[in-house]
Amino acid sequence: MSKSTISSLFGGASPFTSLQQHMRHVLTCVREMPSFIDAVILEEQDKVELLKEKIFTAENDADRAKNGLRDHLPKSLFMPVDRRDLLAVLTTQDSIADVAQDIAGLFIERPMSVPEPMQKLLVELTNSCVDVCEHYGKIVEELDELVEMGFRGHEAERVEKMLEQLNLLEDKTDDQGIELTQILHRNEQDIDPVSVMLWRQIIEWIGDLADNAEKSGDRLRLLIAR
Repeated sequence: MSKSTISSLFGGASPFTSLQQHMRHVLTCVREMPSFIDAVILEEQDKVELLKEKIFTAENDADRAKNGLRDHLPKSLFMPVDRRDLLAVLTTQDSIADVAQDIAGLFIERPMSVPEPMQKLLVELTNSCVDVCEHYGKIVEELDELVEMGFRGHEAERVEKMLEQLNLLEDKTDDQGIELTQILHRNEQDIDPVSVMLWRQIIEWIGDLADNAEKSGDRLRLLIAR
């Protein structure tokens, strides 16, 4: 099935194309996170503010793309996948940008210094989580080819291997998050109690970037399988 044939089924752009466009906005948002965390560590508040604005702008762009896809998705037209499954993928991948916005917003509401023992692994965890999101983004970019092949054959096998790799990459971030939390606990006597609580939340949220990318991949796997 050619792309023009796919588009004609939907009276315009394929919803898979819209899903890809949405994920590109999500990645624009997430890609600011390493620089944002670096600025937080260096206590460069002006840069923190600037990057927060970039993250919020990209998240708003993702929301507009999400709402556009929802509003224009056919309700009673032939589709190669279940409408509900497609919306589930959209919702889960949108949550990646939501979490990035939450992280940035928290540091604006309550600026905090990063305890020195946590700095190196915080950077590593953030980079690893962004890598997971990037990998998921590559899977989404394969959707056009996958639809053309009827969700079968070599392309389907290739995507399945990419999904397996996604799970392995996310596992690494789980280990890093646990280690970072342990470092926090070992040093919490030097941190005020409110900051300890907030750092636990931040570590969890950074991990959620990767976790939500993995969940999006799992939903994509179900969509493809059906």
